[in-house]
Amino acid sequence: MKKRKTFSYVCYRILRFFIWLFYPKTTVEGISNLPKEACVVVGNHSQMNGPICGEIHFPGKRKIWCNHQMMYLKEVPGYAYQDFWSKKPKATRWFYKLLSYIIAPVSVCIFNNANTIPVFRDGRLLTTFKQTVSALGAGENVIIFPECYEPHNHIVYQFQDHFIDVAKLYYKRTGKAISFVPMYIAPALKKMYIGKPVVFDPEAPIEEERCRISAYLMDAVTELAVNLPRHRVVPYPNLPKKEYPYNVEKEKAQ
Repeated sequence: MKKRKTFSYVCYRILRFFIWLFYPKTTVEGISNLPKEACVVVGNHSQMNGPICGEIHFPGKRKIWCNHQMMYLKEVPGYAYQDFWSKKPKATRWFYKLLSYIIAPVSVCIFNNANTIPVFRDGRLLTTFKQTVSALGAGENVIIFPECYEPHNHIVYQFQDHFIDVAKLYYKRTGKAISFVPMYIAPALKKMYIGKPVVFDPEAPIEEERCRISAYLMDAVTELAVNLPRHRVVPYPNLPKKEYPYNVEKEKAQ
């Protein structure tokens, strides 16, 4: 379905063009690991680098999960400040609180016109799942960045694992077992790396599949990262750049 050329959509296309123009050109490696049928791609959030790379540089048709708060004008400031800037030094927090209001109209414009699926965490969660299954059924890959603020290792933060329940609904609707594909985004290297997929087992209890698949994906993203040349990892929290960890220790990189 084509998007209507509303004023909001035209503004989005202009913003997208300038992001494409000025954001570092990012190449994708491991495209051959993507299954022939639509899949769920799961990666490190890398702050805003994940959504930007997913929207601009990921190959083929895709939809990206987006927290619904970023799509509603009244909800953007509180969510943006808490999620992006709440860990900034106290002396500068006033500026970021102001900035969270300034970016609200831009956020609403971008995330309501980009290739997004709103993610709800209340009674509307089924809407998120239904839209995801519809996208997969239409041959679109779905990209999810499921990190939360609980540390896992120096590469990724803990994955929230209930997104895996999408596979259960997808199997119920289509009779097909969906694949989950790990992805590591390395802004320092200007690359996105796609790893080997893991397939949902519809015969296993969903609790076991959440644990198995999320553990595999976190390990796979970590393995992709540590096997690369030494570089700074952009973590999920918006930390000062001097606190960004390296993918490997200096001694191991030599």
